[in-house]
Amino acid sequence: MSLVDFAFYLFATTLVVAGFLTVVSKNPVHSVLWLILAFVSSSGLFVLLGAEFVAMLLIIVYVGAVAVLFLFVVMMLDVDFAELRGEMARYVPIALLIGVVILMQLSLAFGSWQFADQAQGLRAAVTPDLDQVHNTAALGQLIYGDYILLFQLSGLILLVAMIGAILLTMRHRPNVKRQNVIDQMHRDPAKAMELIDVKPGQGL
Repeated sequence: MSLVDFAFYLFATTLVVAGFLTVVSKNPVHSVLWLILAFVSSSGLFVLLGAEFVAMLLIIVYVGAVAVLFLFVVMMLDVDFAELRGEMARYVPIALLIGVVILMQLSLAFGSWQFADQAQGLRAAVTPDLDQVHNTAALGQLIYGDYILLFQLSGLILLVAMIGAILLTMRHRPNVKRQNVIDQMHRDPAKAMELIDVKPGQGL
């Protein structure tokens, strides 16, 4: 077994285990940490495929931004995990039923799966020849050329997710002094500060 094969099996096994633990972990914080490990393992697989740009993009965007955002949202929501697990237990039979249906559909799909004669040629025609164009340039041509609409829609989905996270963490608690930017901008400096001449040996 070569070093490349060993690295592939290591990253692939870690990815599968981390993905499974992301789903089954009872603590949401642990799930986010396992998700970060899954992203790192996926980036290792992309490096082995020669897609260094996609690997670094996965680390910078998903691990450095999205996963950290998930972590902050989970920790700031102050969720009662005991109550949450109690509510989830009520829907376990429905979840198992849906899982069985999905597995049956996947088994039917893969059981009757047939490769068309021109499938390999169509997959190869999606990207240009990597000997002539670097993988980063080829990716840019696909994203900003052929799939620009899908790229913009994915950005819109991320924007909606960001707004949802902000709305979930905003809580208007009573008796909490909040910053009023408009009042601060229109304040009178002459009335905002008071100079007091304190005599030696005297207090305020």
